[in-house]
Amino acid sequence: MSHYAIIAPPLYSHVRALEALGQQLIARGHHITFFQQAEARALLSDARIGFCAVGEQTHPPGSLARTLNVTAHPFGPGLFRLINDLAGTTDMLCRELPAALERCAVDGVIVDQMEPAGGLVAEALGLPFVSVACALPVNRDETIPLPVMPFLYSTSARSHKRYAASTRIHDWLMRRQGDVIAFHAERFGLTARRGLHECLSPLAQISQTIDAFDFPRHLPACFHAVGPLRPAQATAIDAQEVPDEPLIFASLGTLQGHRYRLFHTIAAACRQRNVRLLIAHCGGLNARQAATLAATGARVTDFAEQPAILRQAQAVITHGGLNTVMDAIASGTPVLAIPLAFDQPGVAARIEYSGIGRRASRFACSRSLADKLGDLLSNPRYRQRLTAMQPALQQAGGARLAARIVEQALGSRRPVLAGAA
Repeated sequence: MSHYAIIAPPLYSHVRALEALGQQLIARGHHITFFQQAEARALLSDARIGFCAVGEQTHPPGSLARTLNVTAHPFGPGLFRLINDLAGTTDMLCRELPAALERCAVDGVIVDQMEPAGGLVAEALGLPFVSVACALPVNRDETIPLPVMPFLYSTSARSHKRYAASTRIHDWLMRRQGDVIAFHAERFGLTARRGLHECLSPLAQISQTIDAFDFPRHLPACFHAVGPLRPAQATAIDAQEVPDEPLIFASLGTLQGHRYRLFHTIAAACRQRNVRLLIAHCGGLNARQAATLAATGARVTDFAEQPAILRQAQAVITHGGLNTVMDAIASGTPVLAIPLAFDQPGVAARIEYSGIGRRASRFACSRSLADKLGDLLSNPRYRQRLTAMQPALQQAGGARLAARIVEQALGSRRPVLAGAA
């Protein structure tokens, strides 16, 4: 069968989603190899998936830890360090992937939307490629805000002007990566481009969202909203991890789990509502911080079996990570989103727009969080909206459908239209 490359940023949630897609393709007889800096190998958990290290000179041991630290603190000066880091990774991949892909005799490429180098190099080599949106899709539509923006959907002329102005600001901030994209597009002899949205596949674009959760928008005919890309095996419930009584579950993801002060505010809000709290900090807190939170009455752990916990929870408090929100829809758990960075403001805006939860500022006080949490717990409309969305999520197709789309697009080198796979 075929040998497919996967090009993705070295981020846990992105790699896990694409690994699940890779597992489905392996089950269909294909060979899968991730291409990234050497330390990213540790993010993979399936020994059947290959790994090819690139960038040993520019991204030596220790560089991934620095990258993740910058990614976890994307505020103020950290934002420009992050953008420079993203640009540096794209530049490295554009320089090293051509030889690596040819050396490994790759037949097609699966590209995370957040890493433009994959599409640029595939196009330069004449390889078919498919784009995957592990976060909110970067596809542009002037009638909606960019994923990184917190604006709600509106059809007013004033809102459209706001969307356009914020897009110009975003592109100015991202000009370092835009310069790298433009440079390599010209070097490869490709049409001019500067943004992630200009490096997407014309064959198939796959998203972890579902239409019912997104704003009304225009998308290409080859766009497929398949829902979460997860391993095929069912998740077992660990009775020791799931409390018998209802609770509030709080998690800020793998990159933001170090935010002790925010967890402390969340704990205070839950005490005000007199509800039990389980915090999963994903290894971000030290023992003293965890003990201090536990002393407030919260239950604190590093990792929890999230889908199982959410089935027992009355509400989830999250940074607005797309994976957590999709899990909340699956379990019918109302969401209180406290967006911190990246596409999380856009996810939080969609949570409010779709009526499945509320959003709050990361600077909100405990009383404000307690008021919003009280609304989630007392108002049945949030669970009603979640229940209405569940059939769409259950029927979306997930990793199995995504694998069929990838196989068809890369095998035929022709666009796969929505509903045709």
